[in-house]
Amino acid sequence: MIDWDVAVNTGIRLARPGPQVDLADARQAVAQLRELSVAAQGHVQDFTGMTLLEPAGPAVIVDRPGWIRANVDGFRVVLEPILDRLGAQRIAAGAGAAGSITTAVGSRITGAQLGAVLSYLAGRVLGQYELFLPPDPDGNAPTGRLTLVAPNIVQAERELDVDPRDFRLWVCLHEETHRMQFSSSTWLRGHVQGLMQEMLLSSDMDAAAFLDRLRAAGEAVAEVVRGGEGSLLQAFQSEQQSEIMDRITAVMSLAEGHGDYVMDAVGPGVVPSVAEIRRRFQRRREGANRIDRIIRQLLGLDLKMKQYEEGAAFVRKVVAQVGMADFNRVWESPETLPTLAEIRDPDAWIARVVRPAALAPGAEAAAVKGGGTAPASDDTAPASDDAVPAKDGDAPAAEEAAPAADAGDAAPPKGAADTADTADTGDGTDDAPPRGTAEGA
Repeated sequence: MIDWDVAVNTGIRLARPGPQVDLADARQAVAQLRELSVAAQGHVQDFTGMTLLEPAGPAVIVDRPGWIRANVDGFRVVLEPILDRLGAQRIAAGAGAAGSITTAVGSRITGAQLGAVLSYLAGRVLGQYELFLPPDPDGNAPTGRLTLVAPNIVQAERELDVDPRDFRLWVCLHEETHRMQFSSSTWLRGHVQGLMQEMLLSSDMDAAAFLDRLRAAGEAVAEVVRGGEGSLLQAFQSEQQSEIMDRITAVMSLAEGHGDYVMDAVGPGVVPSVAEIRRRFQRRREGANRIDRIIRQLLGLDLKMKQYEEGAAFVRKVVAQVGMADFNRVWESPETLPTLAEIRDPDAWIARVVRPAALAPGAEAAAVKGGGTAPASDDTAPASDDAVPAKDGDAPAAEEAAPAADAGDAAPPKGAADTADTADTGDGTDDAPPRGTAEGA
């Protein structure tokens, strides 16, 4: 259903070249990013009180083509089992030769569409934690990998006119926070993958429903061009998928907001110019031209920005009220994750998870099962269930996370290579991991 080779080739062909940097500066940037990613691990661990369950080395440094290859690999890990299952169901339903031809043509079109989206994001993502990687030669699935897109980091620090070392460490703090989230827990990665697969399995529709979604997508494009609300993602969602997307959005808002909070809260003792970097970075985010704003909105990237804002607000309020140790209970199990309503009403999460004694017997379980929140007391209003969801804009450490996926962001997937693109000398392999991706929500 997706021609992965077409996706890679289209993405690389359409991706813009990186900034011009001489070879010595490019090598210095790569070396410093690796060094700072290791330093950031200690700062994140000290500040959050979280601990990695296994050793973590320096980040993998990639260029834009490498980021595209990495994310296609990650999408394959998540999507292929589902696509194979759906394809087998269609064959069992009696699809003949005509169906096979249609599928082959459609897979190339879908691959080209995926490649076009990735080419747009490849020039914007600063880094990501890749959750879904191909298995190693022994068949074991890696736990994840931190990648940094050097050309984009260099380009951003130049445009912002900020101290390069401070900016690079600031980016590393955000991405290392993501590594900490998923590497200090044995269940979170599988939970996110399960939500994504549930979303995909609920996507099958008949021809009439598909035509209705296409019309809705056309209306969404027209509405966005006129300056209104809407996105292609929302246009293609069924009611069931919207409910699943709310759960995905809650997890990603927590992860991205936590990363945003930590990268700023670590403070000027670690990143002396952090306040100036944040101010200029935010101004840059908000200063996109009209065409760029339309593309971002259609792809749902503006919703990603809302995730950062709501997630960071949730983290700030919870930490301020109950402290970091009790906030870290969010990472204990799927049941302690905040719902989307609780992201927007932190007091409700505190009442349900940190201070459950105030709940009536059985209310907590009912709240979790129903996706809502139980009141902590008579004067604590329950979270609203009619809040509008908020995933690819850019991670402060990933200026625009790839669709999920950062998440990652989809967050997305696998990394791969050097930063030859930083020096504009072509695809490098200096940092290339096994499986030879030669080169990124």
